[in-house]
Amino acid sequence: DVLPDLNRPRVTIFLEAGGMSPEEIEVQAVLPIETALNGSPGVEVVRSSSTRGIGLVFVEFDWEVDVFRARQLVAEKLATVPLPAGIVPVMAPISSVMGQIMLVGVTAEPDSVTGKLLHSPSDLRTLADFTIRRRLLAIKGVAQVIPIGGERLQYQVLVSSAKLKQFNLTLEDLDQALEHTNLNASGSFFNRYGSEVLISILGRAKNLDELKNTVVANHEGSPVLLSQVADVQFGAATKRGDASVNAHPAVILTVEKQPGANTITLTNEVEKALEDLQHALPPDIRLNGKVFQQKSFIEHSLHNVEEALRDGFILVVIVLFLFLLNFRTTIITLTAIPLSLVITALIFKGFGISINTLTLGGLAIAIGELVDDAIVDVENVFRRLRENREQNDPKSAIRVIYEASSEVRNSIVYATLIVVLVFLPLFQLQGIEGRIFAPLGIAYITSILASLVVSLTVTPALCSYLLPKSKLNEGQESRLVRWLKKQDLKLLNFSLNAPKTIMISAAALVLMALVMVTRFGTEFLPPFNEGSFTVNLFAPAGTSLEESNKIGTVAEQLILRVPDVRYTARRTGRAELDEHVEPVSNSEIDVDLKADARPRTEVIADIRKQLGNLAGVSVSIGQPISHRLDHLLSGVRAQVAIKVFGEDLAELRNIAGQIKTTAETIPGAVDVQVERQVLVPQLTIKLNRSALQRYGMQTGEVARDLEVLFGGKVISQILDGQKTFDLVLRAVPEDRENLENIRKTQIHTPDG
Repeated sequence: DVLPDLNRPRVTIFLEAGGMSPEEIEVQAVLPIETALNGSPGVEVVRSSSTRGIGLVFVEFDWEVDVFRARQLVAEKLATVPLPAGIVPVMAPISSVMGQIMLVGVTAEPDSVTGKLLHSPSDLRTLADFTIRRRLLAIKGVAQVIPIGGERLQYQVLVSSAKLKQFNLTLEDLDQALEHTNLNASGSFFNRYGSEVLISILGRAKNLDELKNTVVANHEGSPVLLSQVADVQFGAATKRGDASVNAHPAVILTVEKQPGANTITLTNEVEKALEDLQHALPPDIRLNGKVFQQKSFIEHSLHNVEEALRDGFILVVIVLFLFLLNFRTTIITLTAIPLSLVITALIFKGFGISINTLTLGGLAIAIGELVDDAIVDVENVFRRLRENREQNDPKSAIRVIYEASSEVRNSIVYATLIVVLVFLPLFQLQGIEGRIFAPLGIAYITSILASLVVSLTVTPALCSYLLPKSKLNEGQESRLVRWLKKQDLKLLNFSLNAPKTIMISAAALVLMALVMVTRFGTEFLPPFNEGSFTVNLFAPAGTSLEESNKIGTVAEQLILRVPDVRYTARRTGRAELDEHVEPVSNSEIDVDLKADARPRTEVIADIRKQLGNLAGVSVSIGQPISHRLDHLLSGVRAQVAIKVFGEDLAELRNIAGQIKTTAETIPGAVDVQVERQVLVPQLTIKLNRSALQRYGMQTGEVARDLEVLFGGKVISQILDGQKTFDLVLRAVPEDRENLENIRKTQIHTPDG
């Protein structure tokens, strides 16, 4: 995995609220749920986020709480919270905190002859929703697949108030007619010749023609059909998010894994499923699973550890040959590394510890020390055997080896225990810090103790087999050793003759080191080189999705000018199932780099230079895993987050602006920005109660009609084989996209 298990039990609650404003969702839905959950058994943190049409509540529990018990507790609490009609809280699937293991891009290639696209954005989205997503969700270990982009199709009934007036109909008449035209029923069964025959009454509409011919009412003895009062079409739903790959329109699927699933194995299975799907799809549709993969970072980490192992082996071989000039001692010493790692792997397997960047880091740190104990033992055995050969009455080799190992045994044990003690404070870290760094300490300590066991058992045994028969252990020590001993003797004589000078110099060096330590930089984690970047674009609040798409496409084109970039994948706004409440003014671009890319700092500088051409857009550049870790710690995708609390939102924004101005002056601070909690354009329709009273109308009835006209209402679903499409009732575009036409909207009164 990328990091150790950070899955503190968390439950995410979706609150879909149609077209409600963020303030209404916050007050009517989010706040009551937060109040009910705060202080519940095991609950550590409750966070929320609201935007138009949706609110999200994140409930984090203590590490020891079972996630299924946590979900049960949340479900019980939700049942007691009174919520407005139409808002049904839904819990997101159980997924890993660092669970976004890969992004899959679905794109359509233009025809080689005509240059035109054979498949539209709606075709791509339908394919992604009902074919690709379902196939990926069937893979064991996949928790969720979130599609964004393209056009989600639905059966739309677009009504005009003028036509309703012509036939003296209400929205309620259309609502009931659509419900009745899309309904199957059961007639129980009857007995026929001793067998039961089920009675099924099939009344569902299957296509546009059947919908158009739905009878809404009778007018002057003639039926009024749906097509006479509304435009019935198969069209795209209103989007709150879009996507592209390499600046071309696309559908992007985010694959999330379940806690405990093996990232590399699961990614390989997803890639295999994508290969199978690619063969079954039309040739112009491309599935790109390489846009972003955590697997790449993990494999890169493994490669680094392999390099550390290789270098460690080489260095040990060189050192042993230079000091001992004996091939057999080298072989005996080298066995300590693989044996220690094998023992460590067995312990990891037994205790369910994952292989991740931190455990690999612990092993990489320990590589140089895994041979320490074996070297001490082998060198002493080697020396004693050589001395024994020079005796007039030599002892048996087994006896010499036993005594030589016994001489250094205490030193080996004490030295190893001292090193282990240095790492024990890591286990005192609490929370996420403890979860991240404790596995590093476990890996280091386990491998070091394993090397101690090897040096006390296997090393003497190998010495007894290989060294007595060695013919190269006679004569004098190597020239290097003799020269080093001469230099050591000079240094010892100088030190013993001038103890005060040595002590004062040592104290001065210690003080100098302490001063330098106070000036060290500090970071929660070292900056990873993930081989990819995440570029966040923040357009001014209120920017439309269409305009954000244009900005995002330009940004992708600028990023693709950087020669090191292989792919860009942009997600603007929010997908329907996404846990991140992103406004349509925000875009996130995942940038995948080539294998031979320049150093990370140079590539970032180049990307910043290119994006400097975007005026009026705030840019933040990070890395996918680092960004997700920052979001996990503070709820904000940044390394340092400053939160200001208070009652007056306008005053909070003012203070935040002052903090930003100050923070920008600090050396090393880049991409300083204030969270976009700003006022956005809003059209307010206030109902005049006294006027409604004169017409004998209820405010709730009028509000409902306006909600249906402007926001739309999902009446039911139309079935198309294994696909389902929403049946939506709303006003025609010209009646809801023009301020004057909205003012002139006609409402049905008791008198017509």
